Amino acid sequence: MYDPKLQAPLEEGEHVVARFQADRRTYLKSHAILAVAAGLGATLVLAMLGNAAPWVGFPAAVLAIGARGAFLMSDELGAVWTLTDRALNGPGGRRVLQENLAKARKIGNAVQLVTRSGDKHLIKFVAEPEAIVARIEAAKGAVR
Repeated sequence: MYDPKLQAPLEEGEHVVARFQADRRTYLKSHAILAVAAGLGATLVLAMLGNAAPWVGFPAAVLAIGARGAFLMSDELGAVWTLTDRALNGPGGRRVLQENLAKARKIGNAVQLVTRSGDKHLIKFVAEPEAIVARIEAAKGAVR
């Protein structure tokens, strides 16, 4: 069973460098932007289809995105990524060794981790993704 809070255990002698967790304000802002964009899109599509009440698309989309956001908020805000001197440990037992990390980059309000084998992971809804990328790159450089 998937447990978003479960992390791989640290190896003997491994030390925690930093922890990265989703930011509540960023999470809410992202969902508000998504809700408005989806609402406008739904209204536009209904109008283009000739619907007699295209305005219904906006509140329906806002309610749908809001309900989804509320339902997933505790899982998303509870997800923690731990940077150690050897790896990045994430929710669900994910573990990316620094030697296998090909790239860390900012994508919106998230940090994408790409491994040498092509696996991709997201550290989502962070307030300062650029700072996290810099911290990961600095730790990765210290290992080499």
